[in-house]
Amino acid sequence: MKTVTVNGNDAGQRLDKFLGKYFKTMPKSLIYKGIRKKRIKINGKRSEIDYILKVGDKIDLYINDEFFETPDERLSFLKVEPNLNIVYEDDNIILMDKRPGMIVHDDEDEKINTLLNHMRAYLYKKGEYDPNKENSFVPALCNRIDRNTGGIVIGAKNALALKIMNEKIKTRELKKFYLCLVQGKLKKKQDTLKGYLVKNTDQNRVYIHSAPVPDGKTILTKYQVIKENKLTSLVEVELLTGRTHQIRAHFASIGHPLAGDGKYGTNEFNDKVGMKIQALYSYKLKFEFEDENELSYLNGKTFEVDEVPFANTNI
Repeated sequence: MKTVTVNGNDAGQRLDKFLGKYFKTMPKSLIYKGIRKKRIKINGKRSEIDYILKVGDKIDLYINDEFFETPDERLSFLKVEPNLNIVYEDDNIILMDKRPGMIVHDDEDEKINTLLNHMRAYLYKKGEYDPNKENSFVPALCNRIDRNTGGIVIGAKNALALKIMNEKIKTRELKKFYLCLVQGKLKKKQDTLKGYLVKNTDQNRVYIHSAPVPDGKTILTKYQVIKENKLTSLVEVELLTGRTHQIRAHFASIGHPLAGDGKYGTNEFNDKVGMKIQALYSYKLKFEFEDENELSYLNGKTFEVDEVPFANTNI
């Protein structure tokens, strides 16, 4: 038998949700069975599945050892030496400038060298995160950026910050601004593009239509030309909707694909400008909260990355 004491990052969750995070390899059916059969108790008594945990609650676990994580598994992120470009940091969040080429979460090809592992290793070495003292919470990323796109990724250091940031992103109370380098010169130097996006999961790409279509999601892409070069234009984009590949596909659909974009652009143009990955960077983030919350001190603040690799090109 093992007893877990509920801490601040655990409180406020349903019992079954907490257990799903605590036992990463245990099927939900066994979790529910353990609660029903009183192999999982709260403060020495039988509990319901939807019990809301409180700080100080004692959870008694009469569970086979095979389902408990080992210390080595909990510290697997320490296989990386943390290397972060930090834009801003406080006790609750950390804003990181992810460089193109790095993935945010692990995938089939890369399990260790991820932005998430770099962040967790960094916080561990600072003494701000110890997995051996946490039951269900691990520092997490609130947004994601494609491997070959750079820009600001938000990390949450505690459960409350993660909850608030996820809510604010969902309600679009964070304004995200991108810089991109597009092919050619746009007729309108500023505009809001509207289209209808259809995602093809098998092809890992999207298609943009100018009129409503079945399964099409409305997209709005606001832009302003910053600078015109010989073959390209530097454009600032504000996403009014956030869909997969929205910026890349939307500009390609009007005849101005991003430089370096092999999926929505052309190899001929990409070779001409010498770019192998899409010139797209999530370079600025502005907090515009509509209510008071524990992160309200961020309201009205804007953060930018120090450098965007393609911003000064004259191509």
